[in-house]
Amino acid sequence: MPDLPPPRTPGAYRIALVCLGNICRSPIAAVVLTARVAEAGLDDRVAVVSSGTGDWHVGHPMDERASAILTSEGYPADAVSAHRAQQVRASWLTDCDLLLAMDRQNLRDLRALADGEVDGDRVRLFGDFDPETPGAEVPDPYYDDEDRFPLVLAMVERTAAALVDTLRAELRDSP
Repeated sequence: MPDLPPPRTPGAYRIALVCLGNICRSPIAAVVLTARVAEAGLDDRVAVVSSGTGDWHVGHPMDERASAILTSEGYPADAVSAHRAQQVRASWLTDCDLLLAMDRQNLRDLRALADGEVDGDRVRLFGDFDPETPGAEVPDPYYDDEDRFPLVLAMVERTAAALVDTLRAELRDSP
């Protein structure tokens, strides 16, 4: 499991999850990771945000198929319905401790936005923390049918669990 970059603020951690339009993968990951963080008792120390590299869906709710799978699997309906797509902000590169891209194109887009001004260790693939397939890309299910969403959710759930284990270890000794 890769190490986390140190928190910018001792005892706290801010993670941004980034995909293309912020209506499928990154909001699924945000809902799941937020739930796992709360279950671990870290919700007072770990903040999770999500965004897209593109602006096509800004202000829109989560894709219906994404929200359907989350609610069918018991994730909080209020967290699902509260989502509104947003575009990643350049300030996140210095405000967040870790920015996790869902695929390599999103990773390239984030690094281009950083323009060499951010520690490369803080901008990574979400899949770098996948315990089954380290470095995997989370496939974009937007143009597929509902069959892809369970695969995305499974990848996100196992990766979020591993990421929370790493966060727990990182924050254990912090004030």
